[in-house]
Amino acid sequence: MIAIASRELRAYFATPLGWISLAAWLLVTGFFFGWSMDLYSSVSLQTASNPFGDPIDLEAYLVTPFFGNWAVVLIFLCPALSMRLFAEERSSGSFDLLRSSGVSSAKLVLGKYLGALGFLTIAFAATLHYPLMLSHWADPDLGVLLSCYLGMYLLAASFLAVGLVASSMTRSQVVALLSSFAVLMVLWIMGLGEGAQDQGWRDWIADVSMLPRVQPMLRGLIHGADVVYFLSLILLLLFVAQQRLELERWQ
Repeated sequence: MIAIASRELRAYFATPLGWISLAAWLLVTGFFFGWSMDLYSSVSLQTASNPFGDPIDLEAYLVTPFFGNWAVVLIFLCPALSMRLFAEERSSGSFDLLRSSGVSSAKLVLGKYLGALGFLTIAFAATLHYPLMLSHWADPDLGVLLSCYLGMYLLAASFLAVGLVASSMTRSQVVALLSSFAVLMVLWIMGLGEGAQDQGWRDWIADVSMLPRVQPMLRGLIHGADVVYFLSLILLLLFVAQQRLELERWQ
């Protein structure tokens, strides 16, 4: 499993996909950071001109919008990172060799997932200069920053698991990319439908959608139920991918 994970992680940096994805990630998050800083500066100037106004909240006007926009980027990034995990092996013909090597389906799925998650961890670590710059210019709440990183990381790990399942279902990377992107877009739209008037519909959306689970973390609130939700969802998706591979072994 460790050997497979290491191989997958190295493969990202051996192809243009990894470098392009990392560069695009830093470019877009850098844009969001600059936009959030500009928004906070504008609101600060307006508040300073009003002697009776309350001081603005740094976390509400800068930190939360900055990290909240990451979800949009991750919807595109995670399918691109996960589309090749199994689909590329099938299209090149190396999947049959890997499957007949004696490695169990569970270890194969976990190895692939951990390799992709390792690249995602590097991408998140590459953004640490943003909170460092913010700490140099202002005094942000460290707890809120850590909570935002945790929420976005769990969300990205869930997105990656969705892409892994999509890649395990097909030999075409394009099909895996589009299908995982479609599923994530549906989950995004479900999150926006939280304002439905029907109480039963709202409760069902809150239970199923990912985005309502991550929103409290963007405000610095870490609920055990939300963390368990993401971990359970990831395990469920990995189990689905493992069962898909087991089905192929029996065919």
